[in-house]
Amino acid sequence: VFFFAADIISTVEFNHTGELLATGDKGGRVVIFQREQESKNQPHRRGEYNVYSTFQSHEPEFDYLKSLEIEEKINKIRWLPQQNAAYFLLSTNDKTVKLWKVSERDKRPEGYNLKDEDGRLRDPSMITTLRVPVLRPMDLMVEATPRRVFANAHTYHINSISVNSDYETYMSADDLRINLWNFEITNQSFNIVDIKPANMEELTEVITAAEFHPHHCNTFVYSSSKGTIRLCDMRTSALCDRHAKFFEEPEDPSNRSFFSEIISSISDVKFSHSGRYIMTRDYLTVKVWDLNMENRPIETYQVHDYLRSKLCSLYENDCIFDKFECVWNGSDSVIMTGSYNNFFRMFDRNTKRDVTLEASRENSKPRAILKPRKVCVGGKRRKDEISVDSLDFSKKILHTAWHPSENIIAVAATNNLYIFQDKVN
Repeated sequence: VFFFAADIISTVEFNHTGELLATGDKGGRVVIFQREQESKNQPHRRGEYNVYSTFQSHEPEFDYLKSLEIEEKINKIRWLPQQNAAYFLLSTNDKTVKLWKVSERDKRPEGYNLKDEDGRLRDPSMITTLRVPVLRPMDLMVEATPRRVFANAHTYHINSISVNSDYETYMSADDLRINLWNFEITNQSFNIVDIKPANMEELTEVITAAEFHPHHCNTFVYSSSKGTIRLCDMRTSALCDRHAKFFEEPEDPSNRSFFSEIISSISDVKFSHSGRYIMTRDYLTVKVWDLNMENRPIETYQVHDYLRSKLCSLYENDCIFDKFECVWNGSDSVIMTGSYNNFFRMFDRNTKRDVTLEASRENSKPRAILKPRKVCVGGKRRKDEISVDSLDFSKKILHTAWHPSENIIAVAATNNLYIFQDKVN
């Protein structure tokens, strides 16, 4: 299948009600999907998402001082809670965060005095009467306008943005620093974490992801390439270089290998909706941590343990550096994360059951039911199993999202977006 690299989806995010779903891609575009309203004659149509608005968020740039190209690829999108009829979202590439306003227009003013309907200025000597302009209905137009541009604050690539629960501030994190911004102030930010060593040769770890607590505006976490998570409290000091809590699981010496450090790097960290837990994703596992217990996670889920024997070839083809994300469902009872071969995994925290599902064109006919997939390692392969040697590592699900209150999930598989819904009887 041929597709353009610019079409590869790089982030997926539901808004706070789940009515809208935004995706960002490598070409700097943001596509927003809107959920169909339920109609009396077609009740089953509810839940279908259709394109609502598409706009170019970022353009490729060139940093002349450093002779560096800055990609237009959208790294993250975060919605703000809706305050009025318009929607607001933050989108970021490697260097610049933008605040977009998405609004609807279905009326236009007509009957200007100084201009005709085409917008041309009229000859003042021909104007003999004064008219009152009126609003006339027109076809619905969805407009996206950039309201703020937050630039020039990051030396390294931005990997995370997170909106604070006070809705006045947000943070942006790169490899070595985390900055706090006020939504109203674009020309300065406040540096709250700086792990850059005086001598860059002494650099041992980088920041991989960061997120604010869902309810406490003073608390945030960030994860590192060393597999550690730091919880920081902005009330203790202006620069949060001293963490309040430090979460780390001691490594099992029997599992130590050349790849241990690479696969222990955390690619995503997410607070549960309740704020009691944090979930982290590393290369092979998803872990759930209780905020009150720092020495080890309370739950560990193996995402694709059968790849342990394949780490050598995954290192050679650079897949071992893939950054998988993880998400909670609305009630924090199920977690989801991606894998290879367009597989994604779900773990039920209560029943401890897990399932592997596949996002592909073949099984994505409307109303089709997804069949669980199984991977077999060595030995005899059953009819419905797929061998670990025939997995396609170019097909990977890095980005997923879960509707905030319903069992609707969005899964990005390269340049395709799949939306699956729990079957309602």
